[in-house]
Amino acid sequence: MNADKRPNELLTSWFVRSGWSKGELARQVNRRARQLGANHISTDTSRVRRWLDGENPREPIPRILSELFSERFGCVVSVEDLGLRATRQSPSATGVDLPWTGPQTVALLSEFSRSDLMLARRGFLGSSLALSAGPSLIEPMQRWLVPSPSSAHHDPEPSSSSARRGRLSRPELDLLESTTVMFRQWDAQCGGGLRRKAVVGQLHEVTDLLQEPQPEATTRKLFKVAAELAELAGWMSYDVGLQPTAQKYFVLALHAAKEAGDKPLGSYVLSSMSRQMIHLGRPEDALELIHLAQYGSRDCASPRTQSMLYAMEARAYANMGQPGKCKRAVRMAEDTFADTDEWDEPDPDWIRFFSEAELYGENSHSYRDLAYVAGRSPTYASLAEPLMRKAVELFADDGEHQRSYALNLIGMATVHLLQREPEQSTVQAAHAMQIAKKVRSERVNTRIRKTVDTAVRDFGDLAEVVSLTEQLAIELPETAEAV
Repeated sequence: MNADKRPNELLTSWFVRSGWSKGELARQVNRRARQLGANHISTDTSRVRRWLDGENPREPIPRILSELFSERFGCVVSVEDLGLRATRQSPSATGVDLPWTGPQTVALLSEFSRSDLMLARRGFLGSSLALSAGPSLIEPMQRWLVPSPSSAHHDPEPSSSSARRGRLSRPELDLLESTTVMFRQWDAQCGGGLRRKAVVGQLHEVTDLLQEPQPEATTRKLFKVAAELAELAGWMSYDVGLQPTAQKYFVLALHAAKEAGDKPLGSYVLSSMSRQMIHLGRPEDALELIHLAQYGSRDCASPRTQSMLYAMEARAYANMGQPGKCKRAVRMAEDTFADTDEWDEPDPDWIRFFSEAELYGENSHSYRDLAYVAGRSPTYASLAEPLMRKAVELFADDGEHQRSYALNLIGMATVHLLQREPEQSTVQAAHAMQIAKKVRSERVNTRIRKTVDTAVRDFGDLAEVVSLTEQLAIELPETAEAV
């Protein structure tokens, strides 16, 4: 034994209180490692004894021990709580540069969704992750375009024996798909905070099905469902402010979409990642992701999907302060959307949200963003105003997409501030506040607070602004909410 090694008193304390024997703990570590796909791990009682004596195990064992003791005691027991050094995790554990293979995608989806369900206290799971940006994000995502080696080996039709092995029936698959549609409707109506755990739980169930033998056609459909659920889990995480968690789900969703062979769905996942990058103040990364989405789906995406991608491209250019390219992308979004009625095939459910109202809302936000980048330009604010007004009117009649309605009301309030019309701004912000009380979206709440802060900074003495500030403190107090 190394003379510098000392017994790990913290790990020993947790171990003694758990009531487990060394052999029982070893068996649990091995079982969890196999679930993660780490089949090389084979722990025994002598290895557990060395950990208690001060040996620091390699990843993923510290993370496995953290999960096992957390489950045992019903509280978060971090790696540091166990007296283990925080070792550098592999890219597959924390980053976005993941292996583009089906089995590893399933294992990582299963691992991450399980950890999220178990450690879903605000910030804990997110704090164990780090956001990727710049080349470390873009370069791995470019591999989405590389053909999968396995795709050449797929049999066109499953054999009768493989068809018998799969226990999932067509009605059961249809139910999984319709449940995903329902979750998406709940998100639009209620925000990301209310049903996020349910979506993550459903995703974890689907990964269990993907680990069972299934016919190839069923496997592809399951990967498609997994991709949609992972994207939605990422979107909900983004909506409630869990940014690193959201990015990890988006990356896993892109991997699942690739396994499903669904390029338009992959482009949609990339658009969600792009929106997150705009939110985080990295429009250059957002533009790279959108261009990657456009290139990857140029020959198969519907006009509605292509229009959405152009609108997101405009948002990126606006935030980069490039008005000419922004206006061109806005026009392309409008022109392409006009072709939606001539598209013969029905759009998938994940893009149906991109209505005429969303088109107006996105393009108006592009001009609004340009106005801010250009030093609160009244010219760009005047371009944003009529589009934002149309979006607000359409969402008011819609009744389903409440979060989008609130976000566009806030957008209208910011346009009024840019046009130095504070009275009208407070009316829109107050209306948004009423909707925000019904929608569990930290993104909506944060934007309302920022808009009110801007109103106070510019027009703090105005009676309507004072009243709005008081209303904000009552209606949307800043409290930490569990997700």
